[in-house]
Amino acid sequence: MSRLFRKISKTAGLVPGELVYTGERKAEQVKIAVIDYDEKKFQEKDVDAVEDCFPFKETSTVTWINIDGIHKIDIIDKLGGRFELHPLILEDIVNTSQRPKYEDFDKYIFIVLKMFMFDEQKKEITSEQVSLVCGSNFVISIQEKEGDVFNPIRERLRNSKGRIRKMGPDYLAYSLLDAVIDNYFSILEKLGEKIEGMEEELVTNPRPQTLQTIHNLKQDIIFLRKSVWPLREVVGALERSESKLISQGTHIFLRDLYDHTIQVIDTIETFRDMVSGMLDIYLSSLSNRMNEVMKVLTIIATIFIPLTFIAGIYGMNFKYMPELEWKSGYFIVLGIMGLVGISMLVHFKRKKWL
Repeated sequence: MSRLFRKISKTAGLVPGELVYTGERKAEQVKIAVIDYDEKKFQEKDVDAVEDCFPFKETSTVTWINIDGIHKIDIIDKLGGRFELHPLILEDIVNTSQRPKYEDFDKYIFIVLKMFMFDEQKKEITSEQVSLVCGSNFVISIQEKEGDVFNPIRERLRNSKGRIRKMGPDYLAYSLLDAVIDNYFSILEKLGEKIEGMEEELVTNPRPQTLQTIHNLKQDIIFLRKSVWPLREVVGALERSESKLISQGTHIFLRDLYDHTIQVIDTIETFRDMVSGMLDIYLSSLSNRMNEVMKVLTIIATIFIPLTFIAGIYGMNFKYMPELEWKSGYFIVLGIMGLVGISMLVHFKRKKWL
């Protein structure tokens, strides 16, 4: 449940704009990477101090500043001071429980969204908050930890593939959003495989552990839905935005991005319905298995009822029972009992009860 409800009590009662990191405690160093480019020039480097990013604010080129780690509050504070970011924006950046949202501050655009990764070892979905600030000549991306889905964009910038080096920072911001949303499809693909396997197991061999797996799938769906549904509003607002920071050419791509977001939401809703029905399937499978067991036991009991009746009659200790003096009486009674049992089995077979 920690993925769904992160603790935000640290910020209760504080002055608006005061920076308090609400995510998990980190020990690693904050990593800052800078990519500065235009159609002809390209520069990429890692910097040791946030102050090394400050000169890029005044360049005529497009600058992408990527920060991995937000647990060092002073770095975020210095960055916000140099790039004239509102204190409330800085507060939202370090508060990792933010709902995906979009805000237009004239000089820059602020976007918050969730980036998902699939942990192959734990076989679970993890997430981190990504904050994007798009200005007139820069894009700042701030993540909780190292590791992201932006490597294809870095390669396109290095190799000057496509139109990204010819476009402005708005197109770069779109590309980052597109990379995050496209990765949602990969996560949903893995989730879909888990759901298909679970459906087959539910029908063929439901086990007590199956119920826990269904619960985990339900939690994953709720987690994804909580993070993706507000993103539709974010992309829709971007697509309709009249901000001077977003060119007309980029609006077309944002419209396509909105379609991708709708596809993701539709897939999540489909998975949600499937997982919701899995509990009914699980209970029905258990009931069917119980019915099969009870049917076998009932048939066995039904066969032995007349046999028990015959054995009970001849077990009575009356002195004058005519069959008691027969030399073949024992074998005749066993034959009758066997014939009765076989006759009942044939009858059940014809009725297709067996």
